[in-house]
Amino acid sequence: MAVLSTNETQSAPTPISAGQVAKYLFVIAILMTALQYAGLLPSWMHRVPESWIPPFAVWLDAAFNFVRTDLGLERLTRWFAEGPLQFMLDTTANLLYGKRRWPNFEQIPWSAIAASAAVLGYYLGGWRLAALAGGTFIWTALIGQWKIAMETMSVLLVAAPLAFVIGLGLGIAAWKYDWVDRAIKPILSILQTLPFFTYLLPAVIFFKVGPTAGAVATIVYAIPPMILMTTLGLKKVSPEVVEAGKMSGCSRWQMLRHVYIPAARTEILVGVNQVIMLCLAMVVLTAFIGMPGLGAKLLAMMGSFKLGRSFEIGVTIVLLAVTLDRLSKAWVVKLPEHFEKGTPWWKRHRYFLAGVVAFVGFLALGQVVEWFAEIGRRQSWSQGKEIDTAIKAFLALDVVKGVTEQIRYVLNVWVLNPFRDFLLSIPTFGFVLLVVSGALALGGRKSGIYAAVFFGLVALTGWWDRSVITLYSVISAVILATLIGLPIGILAARSERWSRRVLLVCDTAQTFPSFIYLIPAIMLFGITATSVVMSILIFSMVPLVRYTVEGLRGVPEEMNEAADMSGATRMQKLWNVQLPLALPTMAVGFNQAIMFAFFMVIIAAFIGTQDLGQELQKTLAGTDLGKNFVLGICVSLMALTFDLAIMSWSERKKRLLGL
Repeated sequence: MAVLSTNETQSAPTPISAGQVAKYLFVIAILMTALQYAGLLPSWMHRVPESWIPPFAVWLDAAFNFVRTDLGLERLTRWFAEGPLQFMLDTTANLLYGKRRWPNFEQIPWSAIAASAAVLGYYLGGWRLAALAGGTFIWTALIGQWKIAMETMSVLLVAAPLAFVIGLGLGIAAWKYDWVDRAIKPILSILQTLPFFTYLLPAVIFFKVGPTAGAVATIVYAIPPMILMTTLGLKKVSPEVVEAGKMSGCSRWQMLRHVYIPAARTEILVGVNQVIMLCLAMVVLTAFIGMPGLGAKLLAMMGSFKLGRSFEIGVTIVLLAVTLDRLSKAWVVKLPEHFEKGTPWWKRHRYFLAGVVAFVGFLALGQVVEWFAEIGRRQSWSQGKEIDTAIKAFLALDVVKGVTEQIRYVLNVWVLNPFRDFLLSIPTFGFVLLVVSGALALGGRKSGIYAAVFFGLVALTGWWDRSVITLYSVISAVILATLIGLPIGILAARSERWSRRVLLVCDTAQTFPSFIYLIPAIMLFGITATSVVMSILIFSMVPLVRYTVEGLRGVPEEMNEAADMSGATRMQKLWNVQLPLALPTMAVGFNQAIMFAFFMVIIAAFIGTQDLGQELQKTLAGTDLGKNFVLGICVSLMALTFDLAIMSWSERKKRLLGL
């Protein structure tokens, strides 16, 4: 019987691995493409016939109209928009730039805000942060952009606290109840990959055009990281801390308020930092739906090709972004101060008192000297016209024109257009099989199944060609970013000093709102496909460089020493030791580069493209909510496919390496 059992075991068929299935699917896809080139492939396999495409947009429109009118959701949202939300926005607008609407608060002088920001910066991070915070607001006033900057900040001051409160509440619920956590995770995954245009149209329809719609879109866009960081922080609270709270007789509310939330302070404040940065990024982008402020002015200046003025506004947006980022990060690392019993009140709150004195002092000064209250356009130091002239003179130089035209010609004629045409020539079924084979090879069976479902749905939406063009822009930009970014990261990782410098540049660049990356691309390459790819390239290169440096610097020192003792050259050590161990971390950077590229390709629709972003932008002019969501879901499904496959590979690689 033992022999029989062994024979049966030996004769049992070996299960086919995911890698083998991936190879078979890849070969089938290549054969289908070859048949298409030979004119032998049936037309229904090349592109899904229109008769097969379900009317997703019509169904979604019907569902939205039912919720909007029959269930009366629009009446509720319009009441909220015209009541509480409008009141909050009017309040902050009156305080920051004198909107003169009820409640009629007086405008705060720019000098008082700058002085208060400097004191806050000193309290959180010393003189450098004080100079950055105060200097940012001084620059904004002196350059003549105070009103448009405060139009942006007035919405940010409403959106960020609301996003924080809603995100904190949902994060606590997801931590407390498993069913909430399970239900909310897929929703968050989709929300984090949806293009920003998909947030704008529902906001306009339900909350009317302008600041109210912009505020709602911003709040929804910024909530997911707050939920995730709150849940993560609460789950990481040590059992010892929880046990101590229970032993002291705390009720459930006291446990949450005095034990869990203080213990999760760092993660929650990281969530606050991300909320603030996402709010600023989205407030700028809501210019597409009539939101006044820095974004609207930048959009107008770029549309009329006034590069000097665009540059000045871009600097202001960057300074505000860096300031808010540095202040919120300093808040994360600053530990609460403790004083001995009996310490005078003024000593315990000296920074608060200094801020009040500075605010009141400049408030009074602004009543006497008009310059400290408001700087008009005539008094500003704006050099927009001069910068515009200088930029155009620089771009008109023969050397610059020759280099940019050569790059544009080579990329367009020899790289981008042929690559786009090649991707479009692949049969739909063959393209899906190629993606599935890649997902199987990287992430395993689960990733392959998701890839098949996700790209199958994209094929059934009727927007396949537009999706492929979107994908072509993303892949082209990420490949070019990899070719440029990896060598920079590898070279920077060789020394501690250069690593710090490059990581500082990456940290700063990651705070820039995405709109800013369009400026250098348009300046150098005009309104072309090259500009689209270049803007995506610049934006997506940041995480690639950052995670390459962090991955290589994180290689255990004993592994480097072992390679040195074995007589390996620097190149051998890099290829055989450092890169294999750093790959899981570098894969996270590669994944983020792809996510950034999918986000930026939608922004690049402003330049003029023929992809999903262009179609999404067109929907903002109407009320076609179903089409808007179908297009947004196409982008989200493609992004999620890459995200799941790459992150699955990274996790598996980490386990194999024991990291």
